[in-house]
Amino acid sequence: MIRAARTGAASLALALALPASVWLTGCGGAPDESHNGVATTRAEDVVFRDVTAESGIDFVHFNGRSGKKYLPETLGPGLAFLDYDNDSYPDLYIANGRPLGESSEKPTPRLYHNKGDGTFEDKTAEAGLATTMFGLGVAFGDIDNDGFDDLYVTALGGDRLYRNLGDGRFADVTAAAGIANANFGTSAAFLDFDHDGLLDLFVDNYVQWSPEADLFCTMDGETKTYCTPESYQGTASKLYRNKGDGTFEDVSEAAGIADPTSKALGVAVLDFDGDGWEDLFQANDTEPNKLYRNKGDGTFEDVGLSAGVAFGEDGRARGAMGVDAADFDGSGRPHLLVGNFSNEMVNLYHNEGGGLFVDSAPRSELGQSSLLTLTFGAFFFDYNLDGRQDIFCANGHLDPTIEAVQPKVKFAQSPQLYRNLGEGRFSLANDEVGEDFSKPLVARGAAYADIDGDGDLDIAIAVNDGPLKLLRNDGGNANSYLRVRLVGDGANRDGFGAKVSVKTSSKSQTRVAKSGSSYCSQSENVLTFGLGPELSADEVQVVWPGGASQSFQGVQANREIVIRQTGGLGGT
Repeated sequence: MIRAARTGAASLALALALPASVWLTGCGGAPDESHNGVATTRAEDVVFRDVTAESGIDFVHFNGRSGKKYLPETLGPGLAFLDYDNDSYPDLYIANGRPLGESSEKPTPRLYHNKGDGTFEDKTAEAGLATTMFGLGVAFGDIDNDGFDDLYVTALGGDRLYRNLGDGRFADVTAAAGIANANFGTSAAFLDFDHDGLLDLFVDNYVQWSPEADLFCTMDGETKTYCTPESYQGTASKLYRNKGDGTFEDVSEAAGIADPTSKALGVAVLDFDGDGWEDLFQANDTEPNKLYRNKGDGTFEDVGLSAGVAFGEDGRARGAMGVDAADFDGSGRPHLLVGNFSNEMVNLYHNEGGGLFVDSAPRSELGQSSLLTLTFGAFFFDYNLDGRQDIFCANGHLDPTIEAVQPKVKFAQSPQLYRNLGEGRFSLANDEVGEDFSKPLVARGAAYADIDGDGDLDIAIAVNDGPLKLLRNDGGNANSYLRVRLVGDGANRDGFGAKVSVKTSSKSQTRVAKSGSSYCSQSENVLTFGLGPELSADEVQVVWPGGASQSFQGVQANREIVIRQTGGLGGT
């Protein structure tokens, strides 16, 4: 098998001209061992390189800039990697703000089309998405099962639902669909909570704020500062049920998720109790987190307190923001990662089974090294393809003057990458992955995708009132991988809620296809399994929403496969 070195867009373009069996194997650095003739990667072989400029992405976020210290200015944007034109290359949508005071500026979100040669081109206006709004969160899913992913954008004062027309354009169907969330929407996620084969929509709402209701907060009695969320009342989140006729029904109250005290910034979809129904974890800022257990009858109950995830280890509600769920230790159960405010450290809630979680962060390097950071974007992913889920945190404070009050806490902060060492241990790997990775940012949303088709996972980071950062993973694919794309038929088209297990001679891994996670962002919906030195998977199994399953033996590594619910396995 050929493993060609990559030196940039030119070599990628050459690779794209080769047969899939050649170029999908990727590239790598110096091996530290071999197994069956296949090199495995060392930590120092993986470098994340800033390719923002050469990729053609020139997005700079606009946060409002009122000069009046308005609360929304502190939050910043989310983003999403979605393949809106089905060419197998993940494209990039980034939310943007608008003026909160008088201004002639009319910024818009941006949609960048992935050209497949290492570069992106701006298609915002052509796609019909050049609308000025104070956008925050992004989620995508195929709401009408037509094979094209649709787009949901949360925005201060009114969210937007865009239907993908399948020709490179989107249509705003918010009003026609019955979506009416004129609140302070943040993160969102699509899920089929009632197993009718249609994607429903969950939307986090933050606090009750408007320019007219803005409060004066100060630390010295004279100078205005940004208010904390404690100053404002919470807002109930929303659950919209897909009726299958192009419209949605607001079932928030009936479903039991409309808690008006919530101040929600993050949401993760998971089946924490293994009963086959998708549950919801909601990260709340200075209010108890919620773990909504899906009862399977159209309703949810909050079990966050009894599960041990409502509060921090000290019994207090934290400033929770980004969140993700994954099985990082091969236990077969999803665990929770929660990004928090500075001086609180992240949570790593380990699912013990029986409905109980235990926070393992305080006694770990993960907790200790995150104590002074303020973490927005957060997710699990396997950056070195060794078969273990690693952790990424996007960090940055809210207040530019924080260092005057807390000298050890910085406004711009470095992202953090934690390598999964196995047995529940994580080690900070920033020093191993190149100098581009650790440059301080005022980071907010973050997501991952394989932007260049080489099998390893790249990262995009949205910066509050600053330029987006695109980090390309060079060298992760020295290990083998298998990428799995799902096509539901009977289940929702995206396969959200399906559990995919990949078994090799050395381990078994499980991933769940899902929307949402991180902060106001969504990563690509292709599932990536790192196989280490293995050349094939002994078995790939899919359990679809509702319980139907499929199993495939002897699946070759270093490629992307498509599993159709009624058509079996194929390649791309």
